[in-house]
Amino acid sequence: MRIGYFADGIWGQRALNLIAQEQSLEIAFVVLRQRQPDNELAAMARGLNIEVLSAPDVNSSKFLAKLITFDCDILVSMSFDQIFRSLIMASSPHGIINCHAGKLPWYRGRNVLNWVLINDEPSFGVTVHYVDEGIDTGDIILQKSYAISDEDTYGTLLDRAGTYCAETLIEALLQVHNGDDKRVPQISIDPMGFYCSGRRAGDERLVWGQTSREVFGFVRALSDPGPGATTFFGETPIIIERAEFLNGVKPHGGFPGAMVGVDSNSFLVKTLDTYVRVTQWRGNFTPRIGVRFR
Repeated sequence: MRIGYFADGIWGQRALNLIAQEQSLEIAFVVLRQRQPDNELAAMARGLNIEVLSAPDVNSSKFLAKLITFDCDILVSMSFDQIFRSLIMASSPHGIINCHAGKLPWYRGRNVLNWVLINDEPSFGVTVHYVDEGIDTGDIILQKSYAISDEDTYGTLLDRAGTYCAETLIEALLQVHNGDDKRVPQISIDPMGFYCSGRRAGDERLVWGQTSREVFGFVRALSDPGPGATTFFGETPIIIERAEFLNGVKPHGGFPGAMVGVDSNSFLVKTLDTYVRVTQWRGNFTPRIGVRFR
């Protein structure tokens, strides 16, 4: 089965490596993102004698004319950043499939792995689905779920999801190739689902007036390689990189954002209900009881 591959980043690289090992699958070309193209992915493709393409608009008549010459059976999107329209969807017999690190029909959209941590989900999903006119709304081919522990952060989920996406994509491609794929309409799972919005500058501001569990989730959702949860000591920004949720603390009153305990390598900050222990941070201030973040 000939594949046209639209991809970027480590997820795209991992999937390319797995696809190249399958004798029944052949990548005809790789399309890079137009903005900040992945040079490592390009080098991998060229090393496998795969043609590397780039297009300002993959839906343009010029690009479609070139795409058709490759005679692909299916197109695959992995971390690609352009929206596919109807003509390109119809350019191959099996259309386009996409791998999404979200449990569709929930967690459509952007920054999904941040949102599952903010929402304190017990697991996250990986879904391979057909691309249709909507955003992450096409019929599901294959979906898997993976547990989230309190030790997980945005960074660990990114790494895990990259591996799981590549593995799930291969499994889905082989199902399509063998005619074993089952199309599951998302509406049959839930009639509504929901979308996640992309983050922008300022969204990293930490609100101490949330519960300790919510503060804990927000901190790990914004951790490296994210921008870090940001609070302020006076006018000085402080980046909270790691916080611990403490079980067994009795809910009590107090001022959210107040520092209520300090030791040699951590400090405690009051939240809406209890307090959290901050163990990693960046910023110019001296932890002491009585300091209040805003």
